[in-house]
Amino acid sequence: MISGGARRRGCSAKAALVGLALTLAACATTPIAPPVPPEIGTEAPALPPPPGPAPALEGQSPATLPGWNDEDHLAAFEAWADSCRVARDAASRTQCDRAMHIKQTSKPVTPSAARAFFESGFVVVAAQTADGGPGLLTAYFAPEYAARRAPDAEFNMPVLPRPTGWTRGQVLPVRADIEGVPPTDALAWMRAEDLFFMQIQGSGYLTFEDGTRARAAYAADNGRPFTGIARPMAEQGLLPANGTSGEAIRAWLAAHRGQEARAMMARNPRYIFFAVDPDDGGHPNGAAGIPLIARRSIAIDPAHWRYGDLVWISADGGNLRGARASYQGLVVALDTGSAIRGPVRADFYMGRGAAAGEEAGAVRHPLRMWRLVPRGSAN
Repeated sequence: MISGGARRRGCSAKAALVGLALTLAACATTPIAPPVPPEIGTEAPALPPPPGPAPALEGQSPATLPGWNDEDHLAAFEAWADSCRVARDAASRTQCDRAMHIKQTSKPVTPSAARAFFESGFVVVAAQTADGGPGLLTAYFAPEYAARRAPDAEFNMPVLPRPTGWTRGQVLPVRADIEGVPPTDALAWMRAEDLFFMQIQGSGYLTFEDGTRARAAYAADNGRPFTGIARPMAEQGLLPANGTSGEAIRAWLAAHRGQEARAMMARNPRYIFFAVDPDDGGHPNGAAGIPLIARRSIAIDPAHWRYGDLVWISADGGNLRGARASYQGLVVALDTGSAIRGPVRADFYMGRGAAAGEEAGAVRHPLRMWRLVPRGSAN
């Protein structure tokens, strides 16, 4: 029931993961820009007061989780079964094998069987922040953009492939230096501001002039830190201090396309390289190497979680201005991101396209997380 418990509050569509309502303009024929992480937008306000400590459920059944009875256990079971092979520890592999056996011998798998699978196979361990307060849930999606197969005056920024011999952590030239070298192996051509935002998001879908579509997925990076451009834009008077939304930044870059915009984007030295494949109609791969599952997968901090971990999230949006829903349910850790840091921090994958983007931009919720640990595990 990930989107269960929704509390409609007449909100607008926010397009930045900050506390302001940052609306992105979109229409049926114009790809929308992705929601902007906190580093790009203005400083985020403090979260609401903690809703109280997470219930002490250590070692108890998932049935003790808040909201467990309202979960769609069958949908959660299908998501786990589709992704559990990325788990590396023996106990999780055992539960994965058990799930596969249930799918093969129970046709169809019933909601009650799915619920029994979780309750008999896992125990609950609460994740905790240093001060015992809530963490943070944000959300992301797979955006869609126009692209060209050859450059022109408007579509003049290349989508570049992973450099030959690249290794993770390798430090390469900064953005401005990479963009200053004429490309010989461009995979596609985009508007400069669209490519800039797609690099922030990490992936996207491209629609070419002949109507064909492709998926652009993260392939490598230049090893440089991410630097936001909202603050310098405000300091230079290019945008008002209270108007550095994702929409405003993108509009300014589009209006000043060329040397001015490139100089501003160069303030962020980080550069992302992509792999471009035909659009299969599915979802992009997460860092775990398998396709993300809309509304059932999250990006986490690998310092505190492992790919394939089964996680219960509880994020109440009832008192948050602009929140469209509360989010509570089982998800799988399948991705990560440079802004996702800490033991109670998650980025919730909404899906692809405009509707997913509008909802993703409205998520900045206080978060509680519990790990579902396979019974018999030493973890």
